[in-house]
Amino acid sequence: MIDPHSNDRLDVEFSTQFVHRVRFTRDILGADQDVLADLLQGSGSQRPRVQFWVDEDVARADSQLSQKLRDFSDSYADRIQRVGNVQLVPGGEKIKNDIHILERMLKVFHVSDLDRRSYIVVIGGGAVLDAVGFAAAIAHRGIRLIRLPTTTLAQADSGLGVKNSVNLFGKKNWIGTFVVPWAVINDHSLLETLSQRDYICGFSEAVKVALLKDAELFARIERESLQIAERKSPHAEAIVRDAAMLHLQHITGGGDPFEMLEARPLDFGHWSAHKLEAMLKFTIRHGEAVAIGLAIDTVYSTLAHALPTSIADRVLDCLRRLGFCFKPLAEVDRHVLLAGLEEFRQHLGGRLTVTMLSGLADPIDVHQIDRDAMMQAIQRVAATAQKSKT
Repeated sequence: MIDPHSNDRLDVEFSTQFVHRVRFTRDILGADQDVLADLLQGSGSQRPRVQFWVDEDVARADSQLSQKLRDFSDSYADRIQRVGNVQLVPGGEKIKNDIHILERMLKVFHVSDLDRRSYIVVIGGGAVLDAVGFAAAIAHRGIRLIRLPTTTLAQADSGLGVKNSVNLFGKKNWIGTFVVPWAVINDHSLLETLSQRDYICGFSEAVKVALLKDAELFARIERESLQIAERKSPHAEAIVRDAAMLHLQHITGGGDPFEMLEARPLDFGHWSAHKLEAMLKFTIRHGEAVAIGLAIDTVYSTLAHALPTSIADRVLDCLRRLGFCFKPLAEVDRHVLLAGLEEFRQHLGGRLTVTMLSGLADPIDVHQIDRDAMMQAIQRVAATAQKSKT
């Protein structure tokens, strides 16, 4: 108990408990629809108000999706109340780069009379999850959010996270929040309409988390890389799920879900990836930029932190076999790219802290970067671009 007279300066520690609800399904709007329905909990006798938001690219690939959502809510009309039409929003970084789309989302929430016990169900890629999630997080200081990621990248990584954001001032994720979603549903059927380019992108994040935490998973990705690239791997679904579980374990058990500490190991390879995306005006996918960032920091680790060169060779070969291309490095000023280190520090706050590798599944945190060695690493990765797929 706090004695109000004992001291004029109080530092009171407290904690609160969160629940991260994650479901894995194979037909969420068909045979597995009860999984979604069961997550939509009412308040007393009141049916929860539910609004659906869908990535335009996903809706275009599956012309029946909006009707499926209406059919779903109609079949559970005794338990939930669908509010308004199915809302469509631009896919990709476009939704994160236009602050007016954020304003439009908030206006729709407002006229729909959504409240803290209402639900936003968002279906889309990582950028759409980010932007709609941010709008949900700041409306009423938080409307319940259920994410249905539709890309391998979002299912393996960002969809499981507790971050929401949009881009501002030409900087990636400059404005955002930390909020635990009400639930995340990774449904395999939602990946079926992915383009080849977007299908591959998620495996860069799988490589990343494997390099940080699970050498055996990295070896599995290596063995399957060519089959994954051809969408013929019988184990690709399991790899995405295992990567998701590693991300989930880090978020819920790593002791720093809201990134209050200096280290951000899950951002391995991302200091340059985020800068590269902005420099190329987001014509490059996030997963493609992450693959380049992983290559750069892995090579740098051989130059500055005694990572065996053989491991770096394996990483670059694996990324190339998956179908990633390093050629975008030839299109940017490498000195400007290096400025991404300072932007990364500002985004984190405090002193610079970057994760590197001293071995497979053996990450280290460093606070200083040898800029000559980093430039050499960038040049080496760029020099391998001719071996990459176009």
